[in-house]
Amino acid sequence: MKNQSEAANRPLGPFLTIWTGQVFSLLGSNLVQFALIWWLTQETGSATVLAIASMMAFLPQIFLSPFAGALVDRWSRRTVMIAADGMIALATLALAGLFALDIVAVWHIYALMFVRSLGTAFHWPAMQASTSLMVPEKHLARIAGLNQALEGAALIVGPPLGALLLDLLPMQGVLAVDIVTALIAITPLLFIAVPQPEQAAREDAPVIRSVLSDMRDGFQYVWSWPGMVALIGITVVLKLAMTPAFSLIPLLVNQHFGGDAAQYSLVEVAIGIGLVTGGVVLSAWGGFRRKIITTLSGVAILGMSFLALGMLPGGLFQPAVGAAFIMGLSIPLIDGPFMAIIQSSAAPEMQGRVFTLVGSLLSASSPIALAAAGPVADWLGLQVWYLAAGIMCLLAGIAGIAMPALVNIEQNASDGQTTFDASLGAEASAR
Repeated sequence: MKNQSEAANRPLGPFLTIWTGQVFSLLGSNLVQFALIWWLTQETGSATVLAIASMMAFLPQIFLSPFAGALVDRWSRRTVMIAADGMIALATLALAGLFALDIVAVWHIYALMFVRSLGTAFHWPAMQASTSLMVPEKHLARIAGLNQALEGAALIVGPPLGALLLDLLPMQGVLAVDIVTALIAITPLLFIAVPQPEQAAREDAPVIRSVLSDMRDGFQYVWSWPGMVALIGITVVLKLAMTPAFSLIPLLVNQHFGGDAAQYSLVEVAIGIGLVTGGVVLSAWGGFRRKIITTLSGVAILGMSFLALGMLPGGLFQPAVGAAFIMGLSIPLIDGPFMAIIQSSAAPEMQGRVFTLVGSLLSASSPIALAAAGPVADWLGLQVWYLAAGIMCLLAGIAGIAMPALVNIEQNASDGQTTFDASLGAEASAR
């Protein structure tokens, strides 16, 4: 892989400059997300409204991510990131104007959340696919750990900062903060070059047909890589267990442990601190030599934390906070090496499609998991779901260790890529 070998000789400074801009953008997004959800809660008091708002954040990534991945692999990734951040900033500016004029409606919030999700559907694969071309492979797991720590820190800092700004500023002022942080994220991209992967030669063809062909190539690429198919399968199972477990935490705190809003916030902070701790640990340590072993270990740790929440009696709230911390700690150990495996093993020109294919499958599994978990929890009790989620995670970890294709995913990646690249070359010659 010529592009990735060149990345080994590049300094980290340019990437870290871009990454720092993204830190500000993520913080701005988190505090604005909190502010908008709180506004909807105060104005409507409707769970249905909040559910629809959440769906607006899912829909673009479920249905558009495969197209976005194919386009990211064809377009300038730097331009994609600038356009995505700029689109989100303009939509936020428009909503700030509606608040200033006092003519905002609930559907305007839905529209902004849809646009933000649409921008993320393009920005996220562009950033992830660019990372492998700017960061030496030996540092990929550490960068992934930093990303996880950043997400945890944003989870800790964003909501209280959003609440503080709501007390100090009108809503349009809070939205203005997000616009400023988006501009901070865009500025480094205007001056720093982002490497592009080498593209296979293509004959001129209609754009739609070319994009569909790229999507097909992406599916074929993943399908021809048994280790990646196994990894995605285990990740989907994990998502089916994890999404409801995290979503049901408010009910678990209130109904099982008899807690109030303060205790619920304590659990959320514990998860955030766990995310930061896990991210810092992964960044400093780098994980096991085989990244997949780190991921599967994280899956097992997450499963044990779910089992603890499923078995704790209602009077033991403090151990539940400890289990929440372990939950957060395990997430970077799972996600960080998972991302690093794709970045270091997938062909650079295919990474956008691989990332968005994975993102689409995981996003699509979330509403399915929630639809299943709700009736189970209502019928058998909240703790039953945590016990089921813990067992699912442990079984997924054991199954992963037992799969040679998965355990050797990094070592076997090049063979699958060579075969795929050869098939592409033969197809191109046939044309």
